[in-house]
Amino acid sequence: MLQFDEDTTRVLEDGYQGGDITRRRRASFDALAPLPGDRILDLGCGNGLLTLELARAVGPQGHVTGLDASPDMLAAARQRLQGRANTTLTESDAATLPFEAESFDKAVSVQVFEYITSRRPVLRAVHRVLQPNGRLVVGDIHFDTFAWHSDNRARMQRFLDIWDNHLADRTVPARLPEELRDSGFEMVSMRPVTICDTDLRPDGLAAVMIRLIRAFAVQTGATDEDDAAAWAQEQEELAAEGRFFFSLTHFVCTARRV
Repeated sequence: MLQFDEDTTRVLEDGYQGGDITRRRRASFDALAPLPGDRILDLGCGNGLLTLELARAVGPQGHVTGLDASPDMLAAARQRLQGRANTTLTESDAATLPFEAESFDKAVSVQVFEYITSRRPVLRAVHRVLQPNGRLVVGDIHFDTFAWHSDNRARMQRFLDIWDNHLADRTVPARLPEELRDSGFEMVSMRPVTICDTDLRPDGLAAVMIRLIRAFAVQTGATDEDDAAAWAQEQEELAAEGRFFFSLTHFVCTARRV
């Protein structure tokens, strides 16, 4: 797991609560359409931002279960959800859901499936724990939509290729319809959420990506700190010159258990 210094941790926390990532999270929230009393599974809940928003929506008669494989993420979620009696956090991988059959009315997963090599077992596990006609919402990026300007295109492509190594699949939204059908779901909709920035905003997705990619490239030994710093510095300079451009598309897929 990537290790971050205090400054990077602050940037990431600002980004997770900033406009770009909040909009993506809100798109999944709206697609899920939580109702008072709903029992919801937040699959790959991370630091608990969406879990908290869902807990507010389902109210005291409902319940939200956050599941994540990372103890560090669950610790952050636990702190965020402190005092919320209608939430539970569970440490488990996505394919091993330690819940009774038909335990949930709805399930949601935001930017998790792109890290899963074999998604059908996970989808079948979700199918088992959902009620008949239960709703599943999956939000992931299609990385073929990534456009990021650089005057050094070869270096930019090299860093994007390095970043690809942290993914199991860069094209999840294109593969999901077939995988969902094979796992007992009916596709309802696929909606794009495009982030397009011409400013390098401190709370924007681009700022988060710069920090993540720089750290990943160095910590995995794909390059050295000087090379990574030069790559990141160019983006600061382009922004100062008014030549910054960053765009990618996140897709929100809604399906129904049949």
